[in-house]
Amino acid sequence: MPEKKGSVQEPEKKRPFIREKVAKPPRTKKQMAFRVFAYVFLAVVAGVAAGTSFAVARPIAERYLVPTTEAPTLPTVTIPTDTAPVVETTTPPETTAPTTEATEPETEPIEDILQSAIEQYKYTVDDLNSMYTALRGVVQAVDNAIVTIHAVRQELDWFDNPIETAGLYAGAIIATTEQEMLILTPAQALENADALRVTFADGKEADCMVRQTDSITGMAVVSVDIEMLEETTRARAAAIPLGNSFLSKQGDMVVAVGAPSGAVHSAAYGFISHVVRNVQVPDGLARLLYADVKADAEAGTFLMNTAGELIGWVTDDYESSVTVAMGISDYKTMLEKMSNGIKVPYLGIQAQEVSDTMKEGGVPAGVYVVECSLDGPAYDGGIQNGDIIVRIGEAEIEKMSDYQAQLYALNEGDLATITVQRKGADEYIEMEYQVSVGAR
Repeated sequence: MPEKKGSVQEPEKKRPFIREKVAKPPRTKKQMAFRVFAYVFLAVVAGVAAGTSFAVARPIAERYLVPTTEAPTLPTVTIPTDTAPVVETTTPPETTAPTTEATEPETEPIEDILQSAIEQYKYTVDDLNSMYTALRGVVQAVDNAIVTIHAVRQELDWFDNPIETAGLYAGAIIATTEQEMLILTPAQALENADALRVTFADGKEADCMVRQTDSITGMAVVSVDIEMLEETTRARAAAIPLGNSFLSKQGDMVVAVGAPSGAVHSAAYGFISHVVRNVQVPDGLARLLYADVKADAEAGTFLMNTAGELIGWVTDDYESSVTVAMGISDYKTMLEKMSNGIKVPYLGIQAQEVSDTMKEGGVPAGVYVVECSLDGPAYDGGIQNGDIIVRIGEAEIEKMSDYQAQLYALNEGDLATITVQRKGADEYIEMEYQVSVGAR
């Protein structure tokens, strides 16, 4: 029935809106594994970032917030050098004694009296025993300063079981400071060694560390911490005095200590049969002592004089029917550097001083380069065989002692200005080279 005009229509009732909850499907195992991996990856990234930040910030914080303490420095070892004796070639002028009324009776010179007494004296077996007793005293005193270097190596046996082997070498204590004991030994003892130990004459052992090695002489210096040694061991193991090998002459009696028989703490006696001076060696001249004494260079043998002083060490670099030792006086500066942990500077030349005869022939004064070692610093820097080295830096070079003094004042990596005179077509031409100093 149609509604009437003007009638009021009842409002329509509000019906609630239909809400539907959509349920997510359950995660698969693959999705769960991926989510776990993502969480772990994010955690690792955060850890790395935190570690990097700590590593970067720590040095800065330590630099500005933590007070710094300087590492203790070891005492400097000083080894005085020797001067080769100058042989006098001039004879003093004759002098006439004033005459007096009362002339003194002529007397026989004291040298003739002593010579006559020696010739008339009849030596006995007791005299011989007394002499060797004195020599044994020298050996016993020096033997306390001889140590055994154990070059420990970790190896495998036939069944791949780990075993420890040790090569035995002799070492000689050459210096002692308040903090360490310095020992000279063959450099071969250090080759391929995983660890180094030292056994002293009283049987006590201690670890040691390498101070420095020298590839030219084949020697090395190792050190032992004094605090690791008992007081009795320190007192007994006194350093061997370093002698003056320039004073060694043909006919002098010498004592070989260390390992002359191949076993450490052995000894042998002999005489110097020959002394060869001015032997050309890399960057210097050396004096070789030839002696008829048993020795083993590989195991380590040291030559002593009868005063108990070290005058050299045995080398097998020279072919000879008798033992050859390198005189220590030529190498004291080298030993000082090695004892202080400093590498020995190296240019790699064999040279000689320009003689008076060469100067008369027009050769300039200086050091004549006999040979430059291939790939050595001097060779790489442009120095050639036949050059005359006249200056290193601002220092004039006329003798090998001048050359060595300037070389030892340099360090590895220094740039040395070396001035040479080189033979041209008609005359010598001065040339300058920049040479980077190497180490031996």
